[in-house]
Formats: sequence, C-alpha cells, structure tokens
Amino acid sequence: MATTADIRKGLCINWNGDTWKIIEFQHVKPGKGPAFVRTKLRSVSNGKVLDNTFSAGHRIEEVRVETRKYQYLYDDDNGFHFMNNDDFSQVYLDKAMIENSEFMKAGDEVTIMFRAEDEVPLSAELPQYVVMEIVYTEPGLKGDTATNATKPAKTETGAEIRVPLFINEGDRVRISTEDGSYMERMKD
Repeated sequence: MATTADIRKGLCINWNGDTWKIIEFQHVKPGKGPAFVRTKLRSVSNGKVLDNTFSAGHRIEEVRVETRKYQYLYDDDNGFHFMNNDDFSQVYLDKAMIENSEFMKAGDEVTIMFRAEDEVPLSAELPQYVVMEIVYTEPGLKGDTATNATKPAKTETGAEIRVPLFINEGDRVRISTEDGSYMERMKD
C-alpha cells in the first residue's frame, strides 16, 4: 500500500470500487491544521473526472500498470482500434479513455497503459507533440509575424486550433497534445 506521499501524475489507484488515474495533484501544507493532497482523478472505466482531497498519510491502493507502444489504426462509433507492432494483436479502447483524441491520425504511435494483473487496458497517452497539416484557415499575409494575434484553423483530423496569422492552408505545424496549442511551423 502506498500513502499520499507517493501520489504523482499518471498514478493509478483503486478508490471507491473503481480504478482512477491521477491527472493533477497538489500537496497543501496550510499554516494551521494538518497537511493534505488535493487531486483531480479520472475514472478509467467511464472517463468521469472528480476532485478529491486526501489527508496527509492516507493509505491508497496503488494499481500496478504496464505500458506498451501501439499503432493507431482507426475509430468507429464507440471507440478506437490499436495494433501492437510486435505481435500484431489488436486492442480496442473506449472514446472516454483517451484525452485529446482529435489529435490522433492513422499510423500514429501511442502508449497504452494496462493493469498488470489482468491485462485490462486503462488509458492511452498521445506523444507530447504531433505534426499536422492545416486544411482550412483564412489566408495569411506576408509580414504578419510581429504580433501575437491568432486565427482559427482546422487540422487534417478535424481538430480546431488557434494559429498565428502567417499560417496558410497546407502548412505543417507542431501542436501540443496536452492543450492543443500551436508550437511552431514545420519546414519541409
């Protein structure tokens, strides 16, 4: 058993009869009263996000997980299909199990987390950055690089992002999968 001192981002725990993944946490040590840990938890079974506070020293049941690289194949009405490149086995994940799935395109490699004791997939993590082509945006003008102004754009997967004014259709850009922010224009 672990304690609140072991809490970290990405840790999976058994709590309230479900498996939860910690997506945010903050150790708080007020001047008056006992310390505690404020957490934001995501249920791996249904994707529900919940805020919870654990008192300092509270015992938590850690879930042992393994991660493996899988290739994204396609999606259907219910979820996403992935293939293991080593043994070509396929795994299916519900749409609620993947955060920012609009940044996945066929052939991308993702990291899938499995519960070690029964091989149940828990969640999938995209790479930190992806490179995508802009398929629609208003035309940019030469010299529009001096300000931090942005405009809406649509990527090849249909994701809506904000890009600088100088970006045109057909440009390839690097995007952060954590918050969907524009990072840089890629040179061909």
